[in-house]
Amino acid sequence: MTTTADVLKPDFAAQRKHFIFTDEHEQLRDSIRRFVIKEFQPHSEEWEETTFPDWVFERMGELGFLGLDKPEEYGGQGGDYYTSLVLAEELVHAHSGGLAMGVAVQTDMAMPPILKFGSEEQKQEWAVPAIQGKAILCIGITEPDAGSDVAGIKTTAVRDGDDYVINGSKTFITNGHRAHAIVLVAKTDPDARHEGITLFLVPMNLPGVIREKRLEKLGMHASDTALLAFQDVRVPASAMLGELGKGFYHISWELQGERLIGAAGSVAGAQQVFDRTLQYAKERTAFGRPIGHFQVIRHKFAEMATKIETARQMVYTTAWRFQNGEYPVREITMAKVYAARIAVEVADECIQIHGGNGYMKEYGVERSWRDLRLNRIGAGTDEIMLDVIGRSYGL
Repeated sequence: MTTTADVLKPDFAAQRKHFIFTDEHEQLRDSIRRFVIKEFQPHSEEWEETTFPDWVFERMGELGFLGLDKPEEYGGQGGDYYTSLVLAEELVHAHSGGLAMGVAVQTDMAMPPILKFGSEEQKQEWAVPAIQGKAILCIGITEPDAGSDVAGIKTTAVRDGDDYVINGSKTFITNGHRAHAIVLVAKTDPDARHEGITLFLVPMNLPGVIREKRLEKLGMHASDTALLAFQDVRVPASAMLGELGKGFYHISWELQGERLIGAAGSVAGAQQVFDRTLQYAKERTAFGRPIGHFQVIRHKFAEMATKIETARQMVYTTAWRFQNGEYPVREITMAKVYAARIAVEVADECIQIHGGNGYMKEYGVERSWRDLRLNRIGAGTDEIMLDVIGRSYGL
């Protein structure tokens, strides 16, 4: 006969980890979180005004955090893809979307194509110091007249003897003012579209590389974002990254990892602003009681929590497939567009719950909205993501 003691009761405080994470992942998570809160979070306000300093890369490299999933032979930790997710999730505690983005460009956007397609010389010259935090990387795809249409870029790389001469411009380049090298997307055949694109690994101190302008943005103020020009920049043929004319396919591969890590960051950002607003709702009183006790507010949290958890499970399941050798472009795209939209929706709702305080800088939720808003544009706009998904069904 069943007794009351035998009946399972819900434990809403339980923090059981997802099946993709081991105890080692959770130990790493705890270590990164403590480090970020101690060394980065106190500077969050300052770095909104000045951008975060280069020592961030050096310190993270010193602790091994820039090479968590990178090969040991190049100085990495040799971990699985989930370690990269853990880093993306825990950097949210810096309270600085710009810092998280600058680090992600280094670890999940510029470094992977060097390790995947680069020569041994390129890996030693750039991947090794990048993992150490001694070299800062950026990636150059978008141009003033070409964003989502990668095949429409106008930056050219023309063969001249044993060299290539590069001319053109790139915009919205995160880390562009501090980077030592750029993974550059250029046209080696101006008359072709997808088949005419090639990647180059270009040192930023070469003659003709011009860091034209530091761009002012709605959010992500802690990161530097550059408008770059390339005027007769001469690089040896050995600067080519990967195969001639295969750059579009190389960069399409890179974008999958970028989108998945962006989705993870979106979920973490949504969770962070949710948690801060939940605490506010428990403390802020109106009409004689905490505002969280009103049904309208309680239901807002219920809706947000459900959507955040849905996005999280989508990201984790897709990451599991990615880690196990699949190339689930459709699901990565779904995770990216959904997580980005939910993050912005949650941040907006959190501003609403804060009322007038939500519009004030001191509470930080307006910054969360401004920082998270980029996720619906960067690494592929919502519109492009939906088109990729639609086309995957043969439409």
